[in-house]
Amino acid sequence: MVGTVHPVGKTYEGGAPLAEVVRSGFVEGVHRGSVVVLDATGATVAGAGDVTSPVFPRSANKPMQAVGMLRAGLPVTDPADVALVSASHAGEEFHLARVGALLARAGLAESALHCPPDLPVGEAARAAVLRAGGGPSRIQMNCSGKHSGMLLTCGAAGWARDGYWRPEHPLQQRLRDAIEEFTGERAAAVGVDGCGAPVLAVSLTGLAGAYLRLVSAEPGSVPRTVADAMRAHPELVGGTEADDTRLMRGIPGLLAKVGAEGVIAAALPGVGAVAVKIDDGAGRARMPVLVSALRRLGVAAPVLTEYAELPLFGGGVPVGAVRPVW
Repeated sequence: MVGTVHPVGKTYEGGAPLAEVVRSGFVEGVHRGSVVVLDATGATVAGAGDVTSPVFPRSANKPMQAVGMLRAGLPVTDPADVALVSASHAGEEFHLARVGALLARAGLAESALHCPPDLPVGEAARAAVLRAGGGPSRIQMNCSGKHSGMLLTCGAAGWARDGYWRPEHPLQQRLRDAIEEFTGERAAAVGVDGCGAPVLAVSLTGLAGAYLRLVSAEPGSVPRTVADAMRAHPELVGGTEADDTRLMRGIPGLLAKVGAEGVIAAALPGVGAVAVKIDDGAGRARMPVLVSALRRLGVAAPVLTEYAELPLFGGGVPVGAVRPVW
């Protein structure tokens, strides 16, 4: 585990050019951001931009939050449930059924969730809801698995469920402890995430290190339980076509999790870890940059070829790509 917890810089300075948008042979845009690559020992072997100042990892913090919940007594033993608590799910039927089962186990209604009503983030799931004449609901919100886990943890620990999302609540203090432990950093800022729960700011180096510690933890330990659950049930972590799901399916042993605003982190035991932040929040740029980072660690798999460049279309046919320049 980590040693002394240390602070990070106060202000993110912004990144370097990481990806370019090429249309019909013409560069029409550039995505800037930051990326760090750690080897299996946790040493930095490559990077670009500002990797030591704090950013909000957004949902990439969820695996550490799941560790905090389990340590505080989250009463789930099925790895699939652990994966769902760590997820940003697509709102597919199997996601909603499992979230509903978690709430039912605690005797809670959907209204107990603090996350806001939303449509599924998965395109197919969202279209299905709209075709059926449905609308937003709390359980469809992509963080409903995490919020269900938070509610169950409060019940097991004897904490009030009212206000479970507030930073001063005992639950959130435990989750902060876990994030700071695994990143090796003091949170530089506390914000309100899209789901209404706290989000803590840490550096990309700290984030990558946290993922490396998760996959390198002792078998049977709580952090390894989270990493193993996510890797065993990648479809619950994202969705049928989610980027992190496809990565974990395509690269055995890889732990990966996306976050909003262009964030993704990944780690492979015995190999290393990476973390990416695209400054303008564009999700389309993070995967090509991640592929470039993983290849620097010697990782090779067909799924990386699929994500190496994101095609751009004109008139329904490919005319260019978003491709890494780092």
